[in-house]
Amino acid sequence: MRVKYFYQLIASHMGVLVFAVAILSTLFIFYGERVAYSDKAEELERYGEQILQELEQARPGTDLQSYVTVLEAQNINFIVFDQQSRILYPINGNFPSVELTPEEWNVIERGETLVVYRDVERFERSMTFVALPYVEGSTLAGGVLLASPVSGIREMVTELNRTLVAVIAISLPFALLLSLLLAKIHVTRLQRMRKATSMISEGHYQVNLPESNFDEFGDLAHDFNVMADKLQRSNEEIEQLENRRRRFMADVSHEMRTPLTTIAGIIEGLKSGMIEEEQREKGIRLVSDETKRLMRLVNENLDYEKIRSNQVTLMKEEIEAAELLEIIQEQLQLQASEKGDRLLIEAEPGEMIYGDMDRLIQILVNIVKNSIQFTENGEIYLRARAEGGASVLEVEDTGNGIEVDELEMIWRRFYKADMSRGSGQFGLGLSIVRQLVNLHDGEISVESEKGKGTKFTIRLPRKHANNH
Repeated sequence: MRVKYFYQLIASHMGVLVFAVAILSTLFIFYGERVAYSDKAEELERYGEQILQELEQARPGTDLQSYVTVLEAQNINFIVFDQQSRILYPINGNFPSVELTPEEWNVIERGETLVVYRDVERFERSMTFVALPYVEGSTLAGGVLLASPVSGIREMVTELNRTLVAVIAISLPFALLLSLLLAKIHVTRLQRMRKATSMISEGHYQVNLPESNFDEFGDLAHDFNVMADKLQRSNEEIEQLENRRRRFMADVSHEMRTPLTTIAGIIEGLKSGMIEEEQREKGIRLVSDETKRLMRLVNENLDYEKIRSNQVTLMKEEIEAAELLEIIQEQLQLQASEKGDRLLIEAEPGEMIYGDMDRLIQILVNIVKNSIQFTENGEIYLRARAEGGASVLEVEDTGNGIEVDELEMIWRRFYKADMSRGSGQFGLGLSIVRQLVNLHDGEISVESEKGKGTKFTIRLPRKHANNH
């Protein structure tokens, strides 16, 4: 059975209230009666002690009649009895004979006061009585018994109970109204959270619940807002990744279409004999270049994914900086010459670089190729030096330069340079470069000015005793 939380709150509030009132009422009635009877018994005991003092006088009984008059005015009767329960005083009274049980006699014989709060069997009506031991010399002579009807006590307790019921009857409606108000407040806050949850389930993450440090609802609202903010950012990242994936697929398709079309056309020409004999060698070389270009695209993607998934292990060693730069110069000299560029090395003698040889070559080859792509009939400087406890590698060209608003975008995996500025190669190289530099615990930065050139600066930590 489904019960709304609103009614559950009201039921719980009223249930706790009724239970508490019932317990308190029961305790109040029980202890109220007990206190009333105790007060009456203490009053009887005080009068009994005064009567005993009178009995201890030289001529006992002289002023006992005055006690009879005073006590009867307060609806209290008393007798003096001996060990055989015979009434010694008053002789002509109408007080009924009282037979004490052996247990009650034992209390008196021990010299203690017997108290019976309520007795209905030995009297014509419900009575409270006390019996005090009466000792002559060192011998128990009997006792003094004082009794008073409990009707007055019952009337007082009954009046208290009526007052208690009236107070409860008046307070319950106010308690119900307060319970309704509190339940409404809590349910409203829950309904607000439910509405926000529904909005998130529909893809609307821009929700903001009121926060507070007052109670757990405020903490829950804070956690909910944090969750919604994270979902919003995650959704934006997913959308960005999806857009990049689409651009990536479009760019890869475009990049691959050109070499594949070229390769297919040349092969078809060679197959049909449409390409003349003197052009065949050139066609085969073009097919080889385009095939290498396709392989580069695939390898760059594989490299990037390996680096991102931490599948690349660096084999670090100390490398002579001049030797490293000479390898780059030798590998790319021919490609630079085709653009009319010169590769110049400026390395401090004896400077050592600490890193993975193959990956450092890959880093520098990507950067230098980028410089060659956008530099024509210019110079490309390869530099190595020590600076501030780090090894610094620089690649500076005198090419076209990069727009200021494009400097940060060149590191993006799917960023593609302006096709009008060069050969339009697919832009994966620099994102791989940055990942590899990070794996070396290094930093890479770029400075550029449009029309004057670009400079890439790599800072790598030097080898220390704790490096392995």
